Amino acid sequence: MPNETSHPDLYLLAGVSPALEHALAERFTLHRKDPPTTTRAIVGGGMSVVDTALLDRLPALEIVAIHGVGHDGIDLAATRARGIAVTTTPDVLTDDVADLAIGLMLAVQRGIAANDRAVRGGEWKVDLSRRASGRRIGIFGLGQIGKAIARRARPFARELHYTARSIKPAFEGVFHADIASLAAACDVLIIAAPGGDATHHIVDAAVLAALGEDGILVNIARGSLVDEPALVAALQDGTIAGAGLDVFADEPTVPDALKAMDQVVLSPHQGSATVDGRAEMAALVVANLDAHFAGEALLTSL
Repeated sequence: MPNETSHPDLYLLAGVSPALEHALAERFTLHRKDPPTTTRAIVGGGMSVVDTALLDRLPALEIVAIHGVGHDGIDLAATRARGIAVTTTPDVLTDDVADLAIGLMLAVQRGIAANDRAVRGGEWKVDLSRRASGRRIGIFGLGQIGKAIARRARPFARELHYTARSIKPAFEGVFHADIASLAAACDVLIIAAPGGDATHHIVDAAVLAALGEDGILVNIARGSLVDEPALVAALQDGTIAGAGLDVFADEPTVPDALKAMDQVVLSPHQGSATVDGRAEMAALVVANLDAHFAGEALLTSL
C-alpha cells in the first residue's frame, strides 16, 4: 500500500463503485479529468482508451489497472515500450458473464422478454417459441469465458461447436477454422471473443446468412464484433430468427430498430454486474495497485 503521506496521483478514467472509489481515495489523490503530469496510475474500465496521446501527457505513468477484462482500447505495444504495467480482472467475472449468455439464449428462444411485456400490458396469449434443448450451439472464442459458457450450454446442446485460435484437443466439440463455417453448423451462435482490429465486424451479413433463418445470435463480448446495421437488416428480413445482446456498437446508444423487435432481448452491458463479481473485481484492482507500489509481483498482468 502506498505510504499514507505520499498519495500518488491516480486518474479515474471510468466510473467505479463507491466502495472501490473509497479504497482508492485512501491510497491515492484521485483525478477525474485533466490528470496532472505526475499521474502514476490509471484505473479504467473495459471500454477505456489509453492511447499514445494520453501516454504522452502522462510521463510518470507506471500502471494501468482495468476494472474488467476488456483491453481493446489499451495500446499494449506503447505501454510495454514505456515499461507501464497493465492489469485486468480476469476469472472473477467469468461465471457471471457465462450465466448471462445462457440467460439470453433461453430468453430469446422461449420469448421470455416479449411475453413478460405482453402480460404486463394485460395480454394473455402464447405464441409458440423454439425448444431450447437439443440445439446445435456454437461458441466463437474459447477463452475462460467461452469455456464457462460451453460448460453451461452442454446440457442444452445436441452438438457443441467452436472456433478458437487453435484446436483444443481436450474440448469435446467440433472445431471450425472460421466463423462462417461455425455459423453454418449452428442453431445458436454465441460470441465470446475479444474485441480489436482482428475481430472488428467479424459477424457480418455473410455470417448471419450462414446462421440462417432459424438461428439465434448471442453477443456478450464486444459490440465491435458485430456489424450492427447488418444485424438489424438480418433480423428485419428474417435472415436470422433472433438475438440476445448485452453489448452494442456505440454504447449506451441502442438502435431504435432493435428496441422495436420482440425477437430481440436487450441487456445494458451487465455481464459482470453482480454484487459478488463487482466486489471481487474491485478487490483485485486494489490488490494489483498495492502490489505494484509495494514493489511486489502483480496478481494479474498483460
